[in-house]
Amino acid sequence: MSEPGKNGLTYSDAGVDIDAGNLLVEKIKPHVRSTRRPGADGEIGGFGGLFDLKAAGFKDPVLVAANDGVGTKLKIAIDANKHDTVGIDLVAMCVNDLVVQGAEPLFFLDYFATGKLDPDQGAAIVGGIAAGCREAGCALIGGETAEMPGMYAGGDYDLAGFAVGAAERGQLLPAGDIAEGDVILGLASSGVHSNGYSLVRKIVSLSGLAWDAPAPFGEGTLADVLMTPTRIYVKPLLKAIRETGALKALAHITGGGFPENIPRVLPKHLAAEIDLSAIKAPAVFSWLAKTGGVAANEMLRTFNCGVGMIVVVAAEDAEKVASVLTAEGETVFTLGRMVAREEGAAGTIYKGTLAL
Repeated sequence: MSEPGKNGLTYSDAGVDIDAGNLLVEKIKPHVRSTRRPGADGEIGGFGGLFDLKAAGFKDPVLVAANDGVGTKLKIAIDANKHDTVGIDLVAMCVNDLVVQGAEPLFFLDYFATGKLDPDQGAAIVGGIAAGCREAGCALIGGETAEMPGMYAGGDYDLAGFAVGAAERGQLLPAGDIAEGDVILGLASSGVHSNGYSLVRKIVSLSGLAWDAPAPFGEGTLADVLMTPTRIYVKPLLKAIRETGALKALAHITGGGFPENIPRVLPKHLAAEIDLSAIKAPAVFSWLAKTGGVAANEMLRTFNCGVGMIVVVAAEDAEKVASVLTAEGETVFTLGRMVAREEGAAGTIYKGTLAL
């Protein structure tokens, strides 16, 4: 460190390591290259990422954009020193929001901010982002790494993701023909996904369990199970959209659960009647509810409770759509139906009981 008042200070003396940043770029180049797809060559280093819509096969596209983060799930990653899957969460939260509008995710940009850059940790995070991009079929065409001493403590970091997709004009969802009697299909989640982790962390703290303790509700450590990445529904849903032409609406069940997310895609005169007894909630939700004394209604407005995505179809198309999604590896079940909504009434109503 230079003496006060003397010339010769460097950026490194202020806590920013340009060499570490350059090393990270070299480490992530293979990850970035692995996400190549028609329209993007998968190289980084320019001032902006390029994408060729014509090469991707679009004729008259409408672009759809979404951005998101991972929330305080990152605190578990930091505390448990497990960084290889949060990038999948980052991509999932963005691309699932694109596909619900009928759009194919095309490219992704990430923002990674940290107090002190560790190139190996950064490469693990970007490796997860690349894995998520491959699963979603989108190219990682750029990003930003910011080393910000004094802004983030110790090993803290934050992630933000930005995804752009496209659909041919006239093929966006929700469709305008959602009707009373339409069936709501549920697609199983992989666990807690990336919502409600401030409550999750509070419950874990009440339980007294360490992150490396065996999970009381699954195989592996508590951190392993709670870090299970958000499921990416893109390819199965795009296949169902293109093969059946029968999907009327999709809703990604994120923060706010059923009551906040389902009405976003419904006309004002219809409500979603959800049969809670149709849901097989993973054991993690039962543990969270029991350990935290969390009421069922609070669970339903905080977590996905086992349903990561809902699909609205005409009753006569339900079986056809479910079989395409099942063949693509999704766990599909009939979750409810569309009913008439009184003016001013809730857009989601429940029957049955959630088995926690």
